[in-house]
Amino acid sequence: MIDWDNIQTVLLDMDGTLLDLHFDNHFWQHHLPECYGQANNLSLKASKEVLFTSFAQQANKLNWYCLDFWSQELGLDILSLKRQVKDKIRFRPDTVSFLTALGKKQIPRTLVTNAHPKSLNLKLEHTGLGSYLDHIFSSHQFQSPKESPEFWNRFQAQYSFDPATTLLIDDSVSVLTAAKTFGIAHLIAIANPDSQLGSIPIQGFPAIHHFDEILAP
Repeated sequence: MIDWDNIQTVLLDMDGTLLDLHFDNHFWQHHLPECYGQANNLSLKASKEVLFTSFAQQANKLNWYCLDFWSQELGLDILSLKRQVKDKIRFRPDTVSFLTALGKKQIPRTLVTNAHPKSLNLKLEHTGLGSYLDHIFSSHQFQSPKESPEFWNRFQAQYSFDPATTLLIDDSVSVLTAAKTFGIAHLIAIANPDSQLGSIPIQGFPAIHHFDEILAP
């Protein structure tokens, strides 16, 4: 699927790609609604209705990923609430072996995530992921989410790379579509970002379940 001799840059998403998306899904869909409901004397159903409406309004915008925005919007300390369930932050099964193999190939391992810096730091602290990476970027540094064309222009201005020899692996079709429009030639989706859910249908991009599907031992 990938001719590694023609790859000079590997860009990697974090949540749902290197880390199990179950933590994020559990937090936003279950833990936060419970906490918000308790704080506002709402039933769980009513809490979810309020929150999910707000979430939909911010979809594919930088605010959706911004812990400071949601803390102010909801009147809760989102980072502290995330710490309450941080035991669910975990690597996807073959992440470490994949990143180690890339290191042996001397291919720079560059994390490009939409995660807010506070959330990013929590996950780096809990998993030690940073020790397997060469570069780490959050889209908040560029004031645009990865779903937007502006992000890719701003990102390349700071981190020079050739789109023709770049591989991006991400679980978001919206992000992959934006990257394709920008000109990144090699794009792969993750078909099973949440370990507690089954595979999701991916259209328009090749998809993998395990990294060993694209990287021989």
